[in-house]
Amino acid sequence: MRTAIATFVFAVVALAARGALQEAPVVVFERVTVIPMDRERSIADRTVVVRDGRIAEIGAPNTVKVPDGATRIDGRGKFLMPALAEMHAHIPTDRAEAERVLFMYVANGIGTIRSMLGDPSHFTLRERATRGEIVAPRMYLSGPSFSGQTAPTPEAATTRVLEQKKAGYDLLKIHPGVPRDAFDALARTADSQGIRFAGHVPAAVGLQRALEAKFWTIDHVDGYVEALAKPGAPEGQLFGVNLIGQIDESRIASLVAQTKAAGTWIVPTQVLIESWFGPDDVEAMQKWPEMKYVDSEDLTQWVGVKRKNVEAFSADHRQRYIALRRKLIKALHDGGAGILLGSDAPQVWNVPGFSIHREIASYVASGLTPYQALATGTRNVAAHFNLDRAGTIDTGRLADLVLLDANPLQNIANTSKIAGVMVGGRWLSKSEIDKRLNEGR
Repeated sequence: MRTAIATFVFAVVALAARGALQEAPVVVFERVTVIPMDRERSIADRTVVVRDGRIAEIGAPNTVKVPDGATRIDGRGKFLMPALAEMHAHIPTDRAEAERVLFMYVANGIGTIRSMLGDPSHFTLRERATRGEIVAPRMYLSGPSFSGQTAPTPEAATTRVLEQKKAGYDLLKIHPGVPRDAFDALARTADSQGIRFAGHVPAAVGLQRALEAKFWTIDHVDGYVEALAKPGAPEGQLFGVNLIGQIDESRIASLVAQTKAAGTWIVPTQVLIESWFGPDDVEAMQKWPEMKYVDSEDLTQWVGVKRKNVEAFSADHRQRYIALRRKLIKALHDGGAGILLGSDAPQVWNVPGFSIHREIASYVASGLTPYQALATGTRNVAAHFNLDRAGTIDTGRLADLVLLDANPLQNIANTSKIAGVMVGGRWLSKSEIDKRLNEGR
């Protein structure tokens, strides 16, 4: 709770600083269809006034007076919804590359990111974003990760928790390899210091202990396939892809109930797994539109990863594995466990910002409705961080918005049909976004 309060204070201070330094004009969306995300609905023909980084007024066109000097945006035929979140993001340490990646998130309608592999330089980036010097989403920052190398003993884990709490990170990132005794020390110290931990489930810890310790989020659905494996199954590899012939699906309901009881949220990063093991042809994947923003050496490496995974497992094996993960996502959602939108970008085949649209589509492919999928990146994120001024469109809410050319409630693919993005009340038109993306290539 203390972490949530601190991050909320940061958001308010950041918003005030942006407004004061930029003296942003009033922005008005006229005759737009609003998707408020308070429930499954859309409201046609509305005028939305944004002032000082917040939504100041919403109403029918004949009831809202457009302030003199306002920036007016024609919303006819367009749809206004809360900006999305990328809850498993990475920020480079190189300054120029970090700024490019942060802009790519915003360009794709992402107003909030949770950095899941921290570095001290990220505090400077967040401060610069607060001052309006760079275009960036709101940032929640994890510290450098806990792994078998960085936290091999209880003493090392305890010291690392205390250091990251003192440094001001918002959460702790768990990577594989942490021994059980070191994890137990980590969890005790984190609880005593009021800082949450999230990420992978180390093999020595296991899903049951992770839920008992109340991970804030479990990312990649890590540990769940392994927990479904029958007795005598081999050790899991790559999130349990090798275990598909050893699965007892009757255990799913129990795992879902335990997850809900623990209050642990799930960040699936499903598109990462589907890119690794899915049926998409590697030649076709190289022609995805966003690949023009990828360095040729990186793309060559990604091709190698895909081909290696295709060779390692049969098409049927890979299809069954993806189907099981989708079943888990649907069961967790239906069972009341919170799902948060996150793709793991930049990562293999995941171009920052662009991958979030593939991720959210994978939730619909898993059986969620478009509204339920959109909630994972909007209202669910606000609930997770205990923020009552974000995640929906209403008077007084933070003005982190995305304007779309088509209705995402009808087709989730429409989240990528972006006409413009607003972060902290700062408006970026599609033409400006495209210009900056092309300049950064």
